[in-house]
Amino acid sequence: MKYLHLDSTFQPFGKSIAFKAFDFNGGEPHIQISEKLVAGSQVMITLRPQNFRDIGLLLLAVDALKRMGISHLELFIPYFPAARQDRVMVPGEPLSVKVYANLINAQNFHRVLIFDPHSEVTSALIDRAVVITNHQFVKKCMGRKKDVLLISPDGGALKKIYKVSQFLGGLPVIECSKIRDVKNGQLTGFTVYADDLKGKPCYIVDDICDGGGTFLGLAKKLKEKNSGPIYLVVSHGIFSKGLNELEKEFAGIFSTNAFSTLKHKSLKQIKLETLL
Repeated sequence: MKYLHLDSTFQPFGKSIAFKAFDFNGGEPHIQISEKLVAGSQVMITLRPQNFRDIGLLLLAVDALKRMGISHLELFIPYFPAARQDRVMVPGEPLSVKVYANLINAQNFHRVLIFDPHSEVTSALIDRAVVITNHQFVKKCMGRKKDVLLISPDGGALKKIYKVSQFLGGLPVIECSKIRDVKNGQLTGFTVYADDLKGKPCYIVDDICDGGGTFLGLAKKLKEKNSGPIYLVVSHGIFSKGLNELEKEFAGIFSTNAFSTLKHKSLKQIKLETLL
């Protein structure tokens, strides 16, 4: 297997096929693969898309490889874009995840590897999807701690967190909920369905941390219920509002490099290549 790492800062497998990517003066992305490839070779493309342009570069790379005689193509796209837009909440919105899935499916990849997708909708929409769970990631974040609680931030996380619990030997799960206005995204309340957390360490486990409002509000409620130290474990750390507020509430913050590579004194970022 050969690898084409479209993000030079993300090379989870072997050495990348040599290429040059640039934009024309009109703004169109372009790619030139300079390494000679044997027709019939197997190639895996890796990508951490940050915008729609990156998806365009992926499509151009696929076309270039196919024109070089490469028919067996695989894709490793750990953070699948628009996975959170997996339903239409208000009239006039697109079903964004399906738009991205259709573009990916049109390339006819042999496999599409994704890491801890937001919901089962993503893997259902992608042809020949291979889901890498967050189980090993959560285990690595916990280390040898045993007398801990797994915290499910909302109903959407419940199914996955019970699978994590089972993988870790049946750790207790505390269910929580929140109220969100679907029109503006504002959070208005949190509920922890437990009376006394008995000072035990609490690990909030979820797939994405964007601005962090959910986790900040939930951490305060957990402390009201007599929690011990609280840890945040998120597969895809976007952290669009930084980590300064989060570090005030959490004893530790864990993420992977699935979305981007970040450095912060309060963040322990685990490389995906150590989990595969």
